[in-house]
Amino acid sequence: MKRFWKDAAAIPAAGGHDIHLDGRPVRTPGRVPLTLPTLALAEAVAEEWRAVGETIDPRAMPLTGLANAAIDRIAPDSATFAAGLAKYGESDLLCYRADHPLELQLRQQAAWDPLLDWARARYGVDPVTTTGVMHRPQSPETIAKLAEAVAARSPFELAALSPLVTVTGSLIAALALLEGAATPEDIWSAANLDEDWQAEHWGEDDLARKARAARRADFDAGACFLSLL
Repeated sequence: MKRFWKDAAAIPAAGGHDIHLDGRPVRTPGRVPLTLPTLALAEAVAEEWRAVGETIDPRAMPLTGLANAAIDRIAPDSATFAAGLAKYGESDLLCYRADHPLELQLRQQAAWDPLLDWARARYGVDPVTTTGVMHRPQSPETIAKLAEAVAARSPFELAALSPLVTVTGSLIAALALLEGAATPEDIWSAANLDEDWQAEHWGEDDLARKARAARRADFDAGACFLSLL
């Protein structure tokens, strides 16, 4: 679609703030008003629309995309969406440790153990760690409590959690970021610890750099979206 508007604005509305283009409300792909729950998020989304060039590039409008997902995909059945995210707790990255070398093991302990300890204190769970990549089931109680924590979140919080969980591979790390127990940079570093280790010892090729940049963009969008709620 080519740009047809001159200005975008966040306008107070029932349930939050709408985005207006030259006075007309924007709708989601599902034809629902694009109503944002906070002024901060609405202003950020409006800025994405102001920054559009001659044509719309959805990749340059990640906050708008997450808002559309929250309204069109998640809100109609947030329980099912939350259950899908909660499944990541069954094989959380933080629970799978290297069996060698010792330096990598120590790095994982230093970065990942505090996040697991936070989850134990916050949710009363008991994540079990293992070495290698073979799946080790978590207890039903741990899975149930993590699922309950996810299910309690709003559609907009779930929209933000989705890229954070899928990019990092860790439900616990994403929840720690959501609850302010860790910074985005802490979580990004923890999630990429193994990859950084490999790059230090074996180097990094161009494809790996491009893939990492794409993941970082998705991660940053989720973290930014979350911070504006």
